[in-house]
Amino acid sequence: MGSVAPSWQDKAAAKRQAVLDLIPVAWRLPQPLPTYKAQKDVTGAYVQQHLSPREIEITEADVAQIVANTTAGKWTATEVVTAFCHRAAIAHQLTNCLHEIFFSQAIAEAKLLDAKFAASGGVPSGPLHGLPVSFKDQFHVRGVETTMGYVGWIGTFEGKKGTGKEKVVESELVREIRGLGGIPFCKTSLPHTVMSGETWNHIVGFTRNPNNRLMSSGGSSGGEGSLVSMKGSPIGFGTDIGGSVRIPAAFCGLYGIRPSFGRLPYAGAANSMPGQNSIPSVCGPLAGSAASLKLMLKAVLTQEPWLYDPAVVELPWRDSLAASLPASAAELGEVLTFGLWESDETVAPTPPVKRAFAMVKALIEKLGHQTIEWQPPSHARASELAVVAYTADGGADVHHHLGLSGEPLQWRIEEFYGTQPFQPKTADKLYDYNLELFQYRQDYMNYWNSTAKLTKSGRPVDAILAPVAPIAAIELDKHTHIAGYTPWVNTLDYTAAVFPVTKVDPAIDLVEEDYTPLNDVDKAIHEEYNPQIQENTPVGLQLVGRRLQEEKILSLVEMLSAALAQE
Repeated sequence: MGSVAPSWQDKAAAKRQAVLDLIPVAWRLPQPLPTYKAQKDVTGAYVQQHLSPREIEITEADVAQIVANTTAGKWTATEVVTAFCHRAAIAHQLTNCLHEIFFSQAIAEAKLLDAKFAASGGVPSGPLHGLPVSFKDQFHVRGVETTMGYVGWIGTFEGKKGTGKEKVVESELVREIRGLGGIPFCKTSLPHTVMSGETWNHIVGFTRNPNNRLMSSGGSSGGEGSLVSMKGSPIGFGTDIGGSVRIPAAFCGLYGIRPSFGRLPYAGAANSMPGQNSIPSVCGPLAGSAASLKLMLKAVLTQEPWLYDPAVVELPWRDSLAASLPASAAELGEVLTFGLWESDETVAPTPPVKRAFAMVKALIEKLGHQTIEWQPPSHARASELAVVAYTADGGADVHHHLGLSGEPLQWRIEEFYGTQPFQPKTADKLYDYNLELFQYRQDYMNYWNSTAKLTKSGRPVDAILAPVAPIAAIELDKHTHIAGYTPWVNTLDYTAAVFPVTKVDPAIDLVEEDYTPLNDVDKAIHEEYNPQIQENTPVGLQLVGRRLQEEKILSLVEMLSAALAQE
């Protein structure tokens, strides 16, 4: 009589435990852990109690500070990587943010870097020498499994058994980070299918927001959001097909960038619906500062990724566009113009998001710059076009990979893909769709160009200020509405960077008792808004620029953030 194959529940539980078992005993937190309600915020002093003063010094340094110390030989790669591994282990136990732990491998690589550094008389291995870098579990790291949240991928290579590819395959971006002296050390959680603004799967469960564990960290790069927010990684890479870098960055109080397609290498990464390139996924970093994002993008582009990924545009980093700007129009010598787009008019911003938007608008005007109301071609139309791309195969890819284990769809994703595949788009319909997509992009470009008639500078608007969501973050299992706020950027393939503005304050962000709902969804979200529960949850906004304007947008974000810090 043969043995009974393990159920998907058993496989998921075994994988979850295997990850926990890779945490060294000395780094395991005392049990029982505090409840989410009893200890909502596990950042700052809470996590510091489990670290040495030296570990705190290292893990709370900015990326630029870390590499300045490692490349100068003041800090060893080994102590830096070990400190971040320890803090990442704590972060996972408190938020469920990791999918793969390979601390031993990372520390061994750090020791090799230190040995080479010593043997060479102090020559670093690259500009990121000894910098730990985390990756969303779409990126392949040699010798490390990739599940992408699917139970059916456990013990396989992207759902295929017996290939052995996980032992040798590495994503192009990971290879380039190694070439720069960086050290991959863990991979982070994501929702199965990667098509959700909330991070949950059957392997790790919910990934919690470390600033407020009653709230979601966002998705689909939610593991990166939680890990970097807890300073368990100085910088990490996520992906964004509909907001998946920007939502976690905003929810977790971070900076994050969604570059245009072709700016950074995506080759060799796993994905849902591979080959769907009408509205493609892109990769982008999340970190604690805009300067860290700039440093990372500049470093990656020195590797000339266009020579290794045929989709990458040959566009080196442009220092002239990335220069730090004085904040005021008087100091800058010119007036910048920001388009203001506050609401998708389906779900209006809740009080903390409304306040954050008003803060930045007032700041821009105080600095002597211009704001105009942004009235472009319908963003609702952009979202509709995005949904067509996401569902063009009738959900065949998503349902196939879920079917490998028999696991059910997470309920938020089921609302999108149903319980079984549906009729895919035929080639002729896809051709028609791509023409509609082109026309929408043309119309939007024409509108943007037309704003030159409205600006004091005589140039079109420099950037668009917009919310990332109408809520500070998703309260677990509550209503959500994000689709109107982020996918329009992907439909247009624009550059967008997120920056933190404030945090939910129950004394200020009061419930609007006389609020008139726009519709039933808007009514549900505003009725569920609870400033006491959401207290301390970060609130971020996005700044959007045209295609391939990463340097300019990061420079403007840095300018606004510096001015916000002085308010």
